[in-house]
Amino acid sequence: MFTPEERARLRSGLLEHAASDPRISGAAITGSAAADREDRWSDIDLAFGVHDAAEVPNVLADWTEHMYSRHLALHHLDVTSGAWIYRVFLLPSTLQVDLAFVSATEFRALAPTFRLVSGKANESRPVPPAPSGNIIGMAWLYALHARSCMARGKLWQTEYMISGVRDNALALACLRHGLPAVHGRGMDLLPTGVAAQFEDSLVRQLDITELSRAFQVVIDGLLSEIRSVDAELAGRLQETLTRLTEGPG
Repeated sequence: MFTPEERARLRSGLLEHAASDPRISGAAITGSAAADREDRWSDIDLAFGVHDAAEVPNVLADWTEHMYSRHLALHHLDVTSGAWIYRVFLLPSTLQVDLAFVSATEFRALAPTFRLVSGKANESRPVPPAPSGNIIGMAWLYALHARSCMARGKLWQTEYMISGVRDNALALACLRHGLPAVHGRGMDLLPTGVAAQFEDSLVRQLDITELSRAFQVVIDGLLSEIRSVDAELAGRLQETLTRLTEGPG
């Protein structure tokens, strides 16, 4: 397990490495460290601008080699968002290192958690939260599949779909309360009563009776959240969503 001191040394080393790379136009600390909210479990989040957009693949390749040879990375994955590429590394110490790269023309703060360390950044452009309509749509889509999976006797897939309904309903609640709505970041900050309505939607065992019970609870919670955002839409959806919990027939 890594220590906060080891994490800080590695972050400093990576920033020094960026300062020695002439292709890097700017470097920033992002995530919890940028907002002075790091805790024992926080990972490393860094963002880099690249002078020449055509050089981004080469920069990625070279930095990846550096992470494996110098820091003994075990594996990595890429997450893309717009023009950004986030290369996420797992180290033997269990430390996660997220290195984000983008061309200099797009290097900017996308959220308040961005602290420029070197070079320059363009004017910030916060990413707007997902529209509530999209979240509601994903929730009822998961609900449709929960119903059909249950009817087909696919118990594990039913549990997955019920969880998808719950995750989107809670994301909708987070959006309503001005909390982060992605990756569950705001769920633990929700008012107790809001989150409590979904506690009984957790599936306790894999059988049809239990899945049906959890499905009923999560649909009730979803409709409550939709009603808080758009009462007219909740009225249109209520009969159909409720019918899903009645089973095939």
